[in-house]
Amino acid sequence: MKLSNISLLATAALYGRASAFSTVNNNAPVTRRTYTELNMRQPIMAGNWKMNPATEADALNLANGFCALLNEMADTCAMDDKEGCTEVVLFPPFPFISKVKDIVAKNGISVGAQQVYYEDKGAFTGSVAASMVKSVGCEYVLCGHSERRTLFSDSDVNINSKVKKVLEFGMKPILCIGETQEEYDLKITKEVCAMQVSKDLAGVSKQEMKNVVIAYEPVWAIGTGLVCDAESANEVHKYIRSVLSKMYDDEVAQSMRIQYGGSVTPDSVDGLMAMSDIDGCLVGGASLYADKFARIVNFQPLE
Repeated sequence: MKLSNISLLATAALYGRASAFSTVNNNAPVTRRTYTELNMRQPIMAGNWKMNPATEADALNLANGFCALLNEMADTCAMDDKEGCTEVVLFPPFPFISKVKDIVAKNGISVGAQQVYYEDKGAFTGSVAASMVKSVGCEYVLCGHSERRTLFSDSDVNINSKVKKVLEFGMKPILCIGETQEEYDLKITKEVCAMQVSKDLAGVSKQEMKNVVIAYEPVWAIGTGLVCDAESANEVHKYIRSVLSKMYDDEVAQSMRIQYGGSVTPDSVDGLMAMSDIDGCLVGGASLYADKFARIVNFQPLE
């Protein structure tokens, strides 16, 4: 299975402006791992569109273009659809969720909300309730993304409330954690991650943890083009598992899917996904390019 440059260019012509589908040059043969071969954790790739693209038409173009490429692949699916495949989730902006879902659901792709408020209803202008995103078909919700923490002052107490609210409504939170540049320079990455995991999962039961995904996102690598090297990222993922083992037990720690996020690209994904404790990626900018995100989903872990 291989994404040919010809098929990528053809899809770009069919589904939108060429700038939105810049071709990734990759002629290497595909040698895909499956989660049944390495461990029992199913890979999960998620695309966070953030406040992009500008219009509904652009969003539908992007969704159609991505699905056209994905249709050429044999081993992508939704959760529990079949063994050995990669789960794919998209996080469009709120106005585009329903129509994007109509397009991608046919390809076994889930959609999620980029955030929710922890109250069920009320005078909270501009906020969105978990029941609302559930009602339009969201299966996942991002909780604690660094941009929500820094730009919108989401505290660990609030993030914890959101995680529990998402679980209450039968959806799956992707809990984002990670250190800032200052914290990285102070060499307190592990301490920061341990604190965030402990606070943000307070009161979440072992049974509920089956529906939680963690995304380790070093804040200094988000949107900067910088990528934490694969080995260093893997060490943090291993440390997060040790924290989970102390909070819960080894079963939870080893079954937990932990994604890496932070300027993931087609060039960096293979090395990341070759690591033993990296189970997927939470992708920002590259998910706005159909061919780039398709290549990331179709990762080829280095031997």
